[in-house]
Amino acid sequence: MKQPGPTSTGQKIDKASANDRSLDPVIAADKEAALKLAPVSRETEARLDRYIALLREWQAKTNLVAPSTLPHLWTRHIADSLQLVDLASSAKRWADLGSGGGFPGVVLACVLAETPGSRIHLVERIAKKAAFLREAIRITISPGVVHLAEIGDNVDRITGPVDCVTARALAPLHQLIGFAEPLMRQGAKALFLKGQDVEAELTEAAKYWNIQPRLHQSRTGDGWIVELDTAERRG
Repeated sequence: MKQPGPTSTGQKIDKASANDRSLDPVIAADKEAALKLAPVSRETEARLDRYIALLREWQAKTNLVAPSTLPHLWTRHIADSLQLVDLASSAKRWADLGSGGGFPGVVLACVLAETPGSRIHLVERIAKKAAFLREAIRITISPGVVHLAEIGDNVDRITGPVDCVTARALAPLHQLIGFAEPLMRQGAKALFLKGQDVEAELTEAAKYWNIQPRLHQSRTGDGWIVELDTAERRG
């Protein structure tokens, strides 16, 4: 897809909105429900429309999300990612570990595209997914930087301060804390999207880490968001 030029961005946004009006009724209803849960500006909505269109195109050749979730991309993935913004409303610089299909990293980048000084680091170890992420950042004109790297190498590749580090469907909580701890030590808050078994994961994590987690129930289902300010390894 050709990147919009300086004079064509508005036309592209209007075209994305027009295309959205012709969506399958199930998808349109899903989008409406998602944006009620997590409202965004018209400009952000247009960026998200372009991102979702790209994801559907690439999904045919690269498994970016579970196929069963395709009719509900907006509620299962977009709104789920958007809810992080309210938990770190002043954060401009994010690191998303194991970005995969772009949740929550690309979604956050779309939201922060109009915020001066914002930057989203997307760390992904699979080359095909990293290529998709780069294209998603390009067509949405969002402030993202993609790092093709093992997740544990993120600190060496991310330069400058990070306000918030996040991950979704990547690893058990005690491993996520290990990946994020170097960034947390430098002042980053952690927000991890987890499922219904969060209590068991917290119990396991407490064997390895001294933590004081805050739990936020997800707006989009039975999941939880684990918020951490610090983590200190036991022993």
